[in-house]
Amino acid sequence: MTGCLMAGATMLALSGSGQFTLEWTHSVERQAWRETWEITQDHRLHLVEAAVKGSGAGMEPGPGGHFQDGWWVWAPELPPVPSLILAASGQTPSAWMLCAADCVQIGAASGQPVTVAPCAEAG
Repeated sequence: MTGCLMAGATMLALSGSGQFTLEWTHSVERQAWRETWEITQDHRLHLVEAAVKGSGAGMEPGPGGHFQDGWWVWAPELPPVPSLILAASGQTPSAWMLCAADCVQIGAASGQPVTVAPCAEAG
């Protein structure tokens, strides 16, 4: 599946898999967190995989987590969602890094939350 993703006013093309990653540094533990998402057939976002570089407050690997290439990796069993709302406080250790075919930084400066959602279907 191909398609696109809107991150605020920015449109990102997706690869043939329809997947993208979202990575950031945890605000308390200062460890990297990465999620892999896909767009479903009904234009929702499904969390395929989560990974953390360390463990600590709010960073425990989920059920089935295993250590792989320096990351704790697991596949959360959560239902798809219509969108993601990313805070943009400008006070966290890193911006959100959203990567599809290209990468963009989101929320590095203080501002309104950014909505990430599949592009609207062409009607």
